[in-house]
Amino acid sequence: MISRERVLTSLAHHEPDRVPLDFGSTSVSGIHVTCVAALRDYFGLEKRPIKAYELGPMLGWLDDDLLEALGADTCGLIPPLTTFGQENANCKTWRAPFGLEVLVSGGFQCTLDTNGDVLVYPQGDTDAPPSAIMPHDGYFFDSIVRQPPIDDEKLDPVDNLEEYGPIADRVIEHYKNEIQRACGTGRAVVAGFGGTSFGDIARVPAPSLKHPKGIRDVAEWYVSLVTRRDYVHQVFAGQRDIALANLQRIHAAIGDSVDVTYLCGTDFGTQTSSFCSVDTYRELFMPYYKSVNDWIHRNTKWKTFKHSCGAVEKFMDVFIESGFDIINPVQCSAAGMDPEHLKRTYGDRLVFWGGGVDTQKVLPFGTPADVRRQVLERCEIFSRGGGFVFNAIHNVQARTPVENIVAMIEAVHEFNGTRR
Repeated sequence: MISRERVLTSLAHHEPDRVPLDFGSTSVSGIHVTCVAALRDYFGLEKRPIKAYELGPMLGWLDDDLLEALGADTCGLIPPLTTFGQENANCKTWRAPFGLEVLVSGGFQCTLDTNGDVLVYPQGDTDAPPSAIMPHDGYFFDSIVRQPPIDDEKLDPVDNLEEYGPIADRVIEHYKNEIQRACGTGRAVVAGFGGTSFGDIARVPAPSLKHPKGIRDVAEWYVSLVTRRDYVHQVFAGQRDIALANLQRIHAAIGDSVDVTYLCGTDFGTQTSSFCSVDTYRELFMPYYKSVNDWIHRNTKWKTFKHSCGAVEKFMDVFIESGFDIINPVQCSAAGMDPEHLKRTYGDRLVFWGGGVDTQKVLPFGTPADVRRQVLERCEIFSRGGGFVFNAIHNVQARTPVENIVAMIEAVHEFNGTRR
């Protein structure tokens, strides 16, 4: 099988010739820029600045030569806009506080505060308040909450929709070009078109907006799920309507050249519990997810990808009812997320994209032997009958030893009988 066939076979819940492998196709299955640089060095690839294509978590773009070295079966798209609202083009070099020179958007603008922390500005406008900060000893950006005083009498759901709107022609053209490039690789094409992640707290602070209005404090947003539920419904309904109109235009332009679309990064789980009940999910979130999933399944051949960290076993049935085909990152260390149970109970209805190795303890702090052992065990469990794409549990973080990352990759190839 070629890579795309391998992924599509597994997505159809049939066993492919070997376990397909993903790295870097989404913003939740990527690798920190420092680790991408280390991998390029390990494999003896050309030295070059790494493109930080997702600036919040500082994920590094995996060029085709590195994807080939890893044996990856997927290919993602460079987003048209950065986390902070600049066009992802006309790149320039920037030396990050952790010492690596990376490529960033030409519109990226930052300053240093008195502590040496990096402040970054929405849409590159230094006259606006900074929207994110990277500590002087940090490795990624955190959003800065810019919550205006809330007057419930004057709250308008339109304010929480400011970052959404009709997709621009130039953005559609960007997607067409990126998809054409990705299709040429022979790998499965994974795309995220934005606008469909209802209530994702990474989006709530709106780091791309100069002066966000509405409810922009994460804690206040969680409170609003209970105290302002009608308001949240109106926000979600408006977001859904915009998203469906945009998806219709996107599909008219690109057709079924995309295999998987990353729809949603909203987390519902903590390490031991959840952010809301299943009943709240059904009442507040599910109608909007189902609308988007139903439209995609009626009109396209795309498979839909849901990300949620944490202890989400109790949500698996409602994720399925919502129409999601794929669940990520499969955080097996969280409560109730036993791999055998997940595969046995949901493996014929959900594709597990992730779960391959723990990125909180084993990958960053274990030995290469520990990594190998867990990867082989997870591949044995999740690969049965297909429905599995190997990835680590969420992004590979900065300071992860390259020896452990390589041990992870080699273990997958060992399982597949394709040791490189």
